[in-house]
Amino acid sequence: MALFVASSAHAAALSDDCAQLIVALAPDWNSVHGRLYLLEKAGGKWRAQAGPVPVLFGKNGLAWGSGIAGQGEPGLRKHERDGRAPAGIFRIGEVFTYDAALPPGANYPFHQVTEADVWSDDPRSPNYNRHVVIDPRNPPDNYSHEKMRGGDFAYRWLIEIRHNSDPPVPGNGSAIFFHIRRGVNRPTTGCTTMAEPDLVRLVGWLRAPQRPCYALLTNADYSARWKSWNLPPPELVGLK
Repeated sequence: MALFVASSAHAAALSDDCAQLIVALAPDWNSVHGRLYLLEKAGGKWRAQAGPVPVLFGKNGLAWGSGIAGQGEPGLRKHERDGRAPAGIFRIGEVFTYDAALPPGANYPFHQVTEADVWSDDPRSPNYNRHVVIDPRNPPDNYSHEKMRGGDFAYRWLIEIRHNSDPPVPGNGSAIFFHIRRGVNRPTTGCTTMAEPDLVRLVGWLRAPQRPCYALLTNADYSARWKSWNLPPPELVGLK
């Protein structure tokens, strides 16, 4: 499952091998609404590709997560069931979909989910924060998990945000994805959501050789950290 692991789990900045970057910005730490941008790097220079796209975060806002950057910052820390989206920089993992194929033109590692696919959200489980395939006719009853093929449209497309992945620390948060929003004002329990057409475009844009990453920050934190974290200049993501 660990498709894209940073060269150092505790690196303090975006690595140079990342040539596709998703940036989401929140007005403040308690915001549920934000905006998202897609950027690509060529010849060492970042260029905006799309955005701003409206997105939703956790129902309680943001908290620092664990990825390429963010885990060493002072302030609120992401933990299981806190209703906050993890802030920082993260690798992008696999795409999961109800469909048998990606959208036309897309080319990225994906897995078609069935009722057998779940994601462990139980800190007691040895599979915590991992994709697990079970027997849906005889599901395990000793640990909790999230069904990846839910009863609605929202999980038709999932893109893994590799928070707390290398390795997972029990209780630090699990099952963090991009997925389809359930309403224009309906926040999440920790994921980043958007309208389905925007998410499908994101799936079609991703390319594994570009080592895509995700940066989620408040406006103020992006402005304060972009240079030390090796992020694109603020003007490319609507900041001055």
